Amino acid sequence: MVEFITNQIDWLNNLLWSYIIIILLLGLGLFFTIRTKAVQFRLFFEMLKVMTESAGKGRSKKHISPFQAFCISAASRVGTGNLAGVAIAITSGGPGAVFWMWLIALLGGASSFIESTLAQIYKVHDKDNFRGGPAYYIETALKQRGLAIVFVVIISFTFGFAFNAAQANTIAGACEKAFGLQPLHIGLFLTAITGLVIFGGIKRIANISSMVVPVMAGLYILCALYVIISNITLVPKIFMMIFESAFGIKQFLGGTVGGALMFGIKRGLFSNEAGMGSAPNAAATAHTTHPVKQGLIQTLGVFFDTILICSATAFIVLTYVAEGHTEITESGIQLTQTALQAHIPGAHVFVAICIFLFAWSSVIGNYSYGEINLAFISTKKIYLYIFRLMVLAFVLFGSLASMNTVWALADLTMGLMAVINMIAIAALSGTAVKALNDYQRQKKAGKDPIFTKNIIPEISKDLACWD
Repeated sequence: MVEFITNQIDWLNNLLWSYIIIILLLGLGLFFTIRTKAVQFRLFFEMLKVMTESAGKGRSKKHISPFQAFCISAASRVGTGNLAGVAIAITSGGPGAVFWMWLIALLGGASSFIESTLAQIYKVHDKDNFRGGPAYYIETALKQRGLAIVFVVIISFTFGFAFNAAQANTIAGACEKAFGLQPLHIGLFLTAITGLVIFGGIKRIANISSMVVPVMAGLYILCALYVIISNITLVPKIFMMIFESAFGIKQFLGGTVGGALMFGIKRGLFSNEAGMGSAPNAAATAHTTHPVKQGLIQTLGVFFDTILICSATAFIVLTYVAEGHTEITESGIQLTQTALQAHIPGAHVFVAICIFLFAWSSVIGNYSYGEINLAFISTKKIYLYIFRLMVLAFVLFGSLASMNTVWALADLTMGLMAVINMIAIAALSGTAVKALNDYQRQKKAGKDPIFTKNIIPEISKDLACWD
């Protein structure tokens, strides 16, 4: 029965990803890049600057800072997609998948800017903080509450259940290889510590994410740099492997170029989430003086995730392949562990610890998206408690399920999310561009940009948070 369901999900995935998702992500990513005049490249140094700025006057300790909002989204982004997903992309689509991961990140930076800026513009008050995201701008700006509710259901299932099952599955696999622990024991432990955090609310998630994410990412990148520097003579060969697999005549005639493209984009989107409609939920929680500031910060998150961390895993795995290990029987996190172990003895234990922190922070970051969106439908506590219990159930399920099942489910649900969100932000992109133009005008005048609802008068009645 499980095999039958998995096969049906795979069929739907191939239909969805072969045509609709790839066209939307690449086509609209290019469209947003042109419309914003390549904001993801042009204002790169401005992103670094606003990351370290305070949120402005009026922010209390109860408010979520722009950096904390970045860390919530990074906690969701930086997880199994970076360590296990990259390895899966390489074994399934070849080294050329890495190129398509890079491309989807570079174009996706503009998509991330648009969606996160819109989330800030249309955010609403939530006691001491804010909440928002695609459901909010779909209802408020597009006047489509029915579609907004559909999106809420899909994102809650995707992040609360499917993605968290994938994260738990990777943790279980890594710990089984490194320590010989049973998946059930890992699943029970992971479920318990997740419950302690998610019953503490969004603020606790923000605090934990802002501590865990920078440290774990930094350590992993240092390991990758050690592997690259130790094998610096192999770097040209690795780049050749990537580009030949992505564009080579042999690969084109053999039909593997399409596989590289599909798996590269799949795993790239799972990792950096650009245009999927997830990061805007975190972006909306920040207390900032101008929506564009958070849009820029979230754009930086796409580069941080894919260009840095995913590339680190890609070079670790491809260095292992370039050394002559072409008969690869492993996939996912266990391949990453084996590749790093070949260069750093005992590193499989480090990777297990690292993936635990990466993936567990993703579990709690994913949960936060579900909580934010659940409030869109109802703020009754009973529904929130039921959702939390179901999240914990899927964490346990993911620890025990097969890798193919949980990844196929994650691919399907995130694809449906991306379709709805990309169409919505394409329709609303003009509003984000107007906010960007205002931000640049104020910067040229030597001001610290401050946004009020009168800056875009035609929608001012919908912007209660920007009085």
